[in-house]
Amino acid sequence: MKGQFLTDRGQIRSHNEDSGGIFYNRDGQLLAIIADGMGGHQAGDVASEMATSIVQKKWIASDELHSPEETEEWLTKTVVEMNKTIYDHSLQSEECQGMGTTAVIAICTEEFVSTAHVGDSRIYIYNENGFKQVTEDHSLVNELVRSGQISKEDAEHHPRKNLILKALGTEENVIADIQSIGWEHGDRLLLCSDGLTNKVSDEELSNFIKLDNDINETAKKMIDLANELGGEDNISLIIVQHDAPQEEGEKSC
Repeated sequence: MKGQFLTDRGQIRSHNEDSGGIFYNRDGQLLAIIADGMGGHQAGDVASEMATSIVQKKWIASDELHSPEETEEWLTKTVVEMNKTIYDHSLQSEECQGMGTTAVIAICTEEFVSTAHVGDSRIYIYNENGFKQVTEDHSLVNELVRSGQISKEDAEHHPRKNLILKALGTEENVIADIQSIGWEHGDRLLLCSDGLTNKVSDEELSNFIKLDNDINETAKKMIDLANELGGEDNISLIIVQHDAPQEEGEKSC
């Protein structure tokens, strides 16, 4: 199991409000997180960094999780803690009022991946069935698409495209979408902020992810293309690859 996290300020923004990382628990299981902060007088970076820090501290102190049910329960409790901590901080600090962050989290075991998400950052999987979005955006335009009021093509150019309906820290309570999916050796996950998906189409992402390239090289090419196409937002992504089981004595990447 190996992963690559990259983040880029983009071409326009003065600072990076995205955060994320790849962390391992006591038994070497991998967790990946991308958080895209917003609001609160430039405190979006505070919210996203808090989200990442909370997950990191809890995960590196955790023991092995054995089932999707156990893993989903861990994610549920962790998201509640993340939301409460960020929300309480926003109330106590004037400069942080109104801040929040999206979050996508993936816990990767040999047999399954459990995911949690709030907001419009995304998780995709690439496997023998192709390239597919795992998460559903918590956004106004996605709700309009799902209800049949606009098409996917219309959503790409909708004037309120960036309005999200749910985020961590903006309300006292939040419910994340949590699910588990199977995966096998050779499959790849992509976690990313909307700074990538607003510029690079799913078809282009699929073309990158299916190439038998080093995942660091693939990640860099994705970010380069988003910047070439304008790079108006921060751009963050993680690629996780399900490798064959390691022989005894091999070190994890």
